[in-house]
Amino acid sequence: MKEGPDISRIAALIGDPARANILTALMAGKALTATELASEAGVTVQTTSAHLAKLEAAEMIACRKSGRHKYFTLGGDDVGHALEALMGLAAGAGHLRTRTGPKDEALREARVCYNHLAGAKGIALYQGLLGKGVLQERGSDVVLTNEGAAFLTGFGVDVARLRKSKTPLCRSCLDWSARQTHLAGSVGRALLARMVEMGWAERVEGTRVVRFSRAGEKGFAQMFGG
Repeated sequence: MKEGPDISRIAALIGDPARANILTALMAGKALTATELASEAGVTVQTTSAHLAKLEAAEMIACRKSGRHKYFTLGGDDVGHALEALMGLAAGAGHLRTRTGPKDEALREARVCYNHLAGAKGIALYQGLLGKGVLQERGSDVVLTNEGAAFLTGFGVDVARLRKSKTPLCRSCLDWSARQTHLAGSVGRALLARMVEMGWAERVEGTRVVRFSRAGEKGFAQMFGG
């Protein structure tokens, strides 16, 4: 018997086109109903329910009830991290969707990767934080420095609260569109939330696109150098 984790079950779940579409839709970080996911997957609600049951059993997604409705989200940061890495592998191998449109350029510029900033803006943020000494790369790990904690606190991020969370403070995430690193983890999530709170950026309804205002572009460049 082979040793180590069995990836075949997870790979088979993701490998189905309808389930892949469901998971990709949930990468936007918004909780969606089975009906909404059926539209994303291109299959019936009944078929979608069967797919959702399999994904939930594997802890790839989570379900929560609100009144008579059920809402589905990704199972956690690890799932989003793995999906973004797979998107990078697919893009690098040339396995791209044939239908492109005006959203593609916007997605490459700035988008949400489950709960943190990705695209060119996400890469610029990561590089800027490294350059300022807010983050340090130690082998394959990314750590928040003491100076970085003070920097983030000055930006309005509650670092003390983040440290109490079970979610890692910082994680590197391979950006599928550029195949460079952007920042995941609770710090990545908090930075995006803070930029939205400040009016620098906004989520474009129904997409993963993040749009920066003129003031946001200026503030981002001054704060992070991107």
